[in-house]
Amino acid sequence: MTTADSPHRADGWTAAVRQRLGLGRLLPLGGPAGGSWIAERAATTVLRDAAAGTGAVLGTLRIAPADGDHAPDPVVPGPPSALPPGPLRIEAGFSATARRPLTVTADALRAALLTVAVQRLGLVVDEVDLRVTELLEEEPAPARAPAAEMLAAAPEGAAARAAAGVPGVVSLTRVLGGAVQHTEGHVRLELATAGDHRAFDVAQAVREAVAGAVEGRPTVAVLVTAVVDRA
Repeated sequence: MTTADSPHRADGWTAAVRQRLGLGRLLPLGGPAGGSWIAERAATTVLRDAAAGTGAVLGTLRIAPADGDHAPDPVVPGPPSALPPGPLRIEAGFSATARRPLTVTADALRAALLTVAVQRLGLVVDEVDLRVTELLEEEPAPARAPAAEMLAAAPEGAAARAAAGVPGVVSLTRVLGGAVQHTEGHVRLELATAGDHRAFDVAQAVREAVAGAVEGRPTVAVLVTAVVDRA
């Protein structure tokens, strides 16, 4: 049976699926005890910005488990289909001019990606696999990655209010459903973090704040869906 508003519901469902798929893989932040994840889309946006000034233009960029067969189990339940908290590998193609040795450009790019992955995000990266895809005639102009879309959610309930009050939290988000998901003894939250705060540190502070604000001190998992540069 169809109803008058069924096309609108279908459109909303389709948009939700596209938004979920657009997140990419859900990557672990920190080690096995981290209890936090970040969307690949959010992580790659930050990493692409890191490439500016290295003389390289990033093409394809993927983040995958470095050793998926031996990753430990997370200490808390993660988001659906999240990767286990093992070390990661960054895989990227890049183009550059031949005005300086390509190995020098690759080394600069690798160092920039590793530094940002650790210091701004909190990813545990074991490998950075780079390949040259094109030689350019002119030096590339620095370009910033486009900002990711953010579905903000109002902080409703004790867990949401506690999370929203943590420094570095820009907004709660609602990509996988509600911003806060409660199950027995466990809470999962989605949020966007500020670009001038390390994403993993914000997530850990949120976990502590929410555990203390919710009756029974539940376990807490955090998913960072966007990293936002605030003016």
